[in-house]
Amino acid sequence: MTIYDELRKAPFNLDDAAISWIRDVYASLDLDDKIGQLFTLIMIGTDEEDFKRIASLRPGGVTRFFTADLEFERRVISDLVAKSKVPPIISADLEGSRHSFAFGTPVLGQLGLAAVDDVQATEKSSEILAREGRAMGVRWSFTPVIDINAAFRSPIVGTRSYGSDVNKIERHAVAHVHGLQRNGVAATAKHWPGEGYDDRDQHLVTTTNPLSMDEWKETFGRLYGTLITEGVLAIMSGHISLPAYIRSKMPDAGLEAFRPASVSRLLNIDLLRDELAFNGIIVSDATPMGGLSAWGHHLDTLPDIIANGCDMILFSDEPEEDMAAVKAAVEDGKITPERLEEAVLRVLALKAHLKLFQPSDVLPDAAEARHLLAHPDNVAASREYIGRSPTLVKDVNGIFPLDPAKTKRVLLVDGGIIHPLMPQPLEFLLPALLRKEGFEVTIDRPDIVPTPDDFDLVLYALGDESLLVRGRIFVDWHRMGGGGLFKAMYRPWTNIPSVMISFGHPYHLYDAPRVPAYINAYSTMDSVQEAVVDCMLGRKPFLGTNPVDPFCGLEDARY
Repeated sequence: MTIYDELRKAPFNLDDAAISWIRDVYASLDLDDKIGQLFTLIMIGTDEEDFKRIASLRPGGVTRFFTADLEFERRVISDLVAKSKVPPIISADLEGSRHSFAFGTPVLGQLGLAAVDDVQATEKSSEILAREGRAMGVRWSFTPVIDINAAFRSPIVGTRSYGSDVNKIERHAVAHVHGLQRNGVAATAKHWPGEGYDDRDQHLVTTTNPLSMDEWKETFGRLYGTLITEGVLAIMSGHISLPAYIRSKMPDAGLEAFRPASVSRLLNIDLLRDELAFNGIIVSDATPMGGLSAWGHHLDTLPDIIANGCDMILFSDEPEEDMAAVKAAVEDGKITPERLEEAVLRVLALKAHLKLFQPSDVLPDAAEARHLLAHPDNVAASREYIGRSPTLVKDVNGIFPLDPAKTKRVLLVDGGIIHPLMPQPLEFLLPALLRKEGFEVTIDRPDIVPTPDDFDLVLYALGDESLLVRGRIFVDWHRMGGGGLFKAMYRPWTNIPSVMISFGHPYHLYDAPRVPAYINAYSTMDSVQEAVVDCMLGRKPFLGTNPVDPFCGLEDARY
């Protein structure tokens, strides 16, 4: 059986015309063209000279981090496509929340949807992301995240996953895949072979999946197996090790047991391709990440990615050097002709499946795009789901619903909205929303030590969503208070009603177990802040359910 026979099977399911297109395109590519097809490069920011450089390399695809300028973004993609020999596949992390398009519909992230726990809402949200993504040329999403919230200290899983229950993750991940792929966007299950039991971030260090193989099969093996059966088109191989599997093949593996999956033939070929029978495309996680760079130099590891079973390389800090290194590995046999051909053909198969045959197939008509983006029906549907997501974890003193006649003077201890791509924290809309409702809101300052004579309510607003290179996410009392050592240790809730709201990381009770009222809202979007205010004032009920253990196993945090 040839690779072309494999491409006729699920998940690509290609017909004769698509196979013929792949054969013709592959025959037209020289070695440099083939190497280019193996790379998905990153396009971030607004440097058009850098964009021209990327386009000149004619990569198989690009991942775009979109700005708020719709016309600029369409021109960027159009210029890229015009310089491509083969239509590139445009990809993005369609994870919702702060990854939602600035000019599109605000959509809940995965943990917020898990709190709603309505698979129809999840599928519809993914459908919205897919349709609006297609309006911008996006045909490949690096979602769903099917990692498990097992280690509450993990800064990278948290709000990006569907929680800690495998049954719930499975239901919502299937809905997510259907919502994307039924609307012409390829889904990607990540992060292979499974993250969430190591409380570190693979952006900073190679993380370890510590499960035995029996445990792995009951959790991640089940999740990946289900999505493969459901036809997921791609799987992202992470910089995560699975020692139990390696040692089952190599009992004396030593350090080799901790090789990242992205450069592991045993994990990509033996386990994923052969044992789980995955026939789609395997893409590496981003190669500049510390989980890979700590393992080896990029001129060695990038060729290893292809040689060891991945079909596509995600991102490169030095694409000219890295493409040259992959080409050299082909020429010296480290990457065999068969492995190169298989990888390139799978990239082309993904494009063929998505019907990206001509440059005109990438970016839709401008009028069509404007019609799709932030369509009123989609905005209304997403807003309804957002309204069902805030979760009242505890309210031991019965402070809700809030009433400005009773707790008019509010001290807002504002931790800011933290985002690693932003040099400074973003501001919350929350103070303006509360003032509009008749509250007098004072933003905390270093000189303020709250007393009942001055304030009726202390409100903590925390905006740390689970994002890359954070190391840890915790209540930074010293930074928030800004008043030095003693203010960092002061807790006002012994004599002033106090509420803590997390608009992100759901585990802050670990650092504040005695706070009497606590809300998880899972996202920092303005629309989520509006929903939380509605719930706090009693206009709408708190309908969200806990998709994780917000008490972090601490009994005292419940009281």
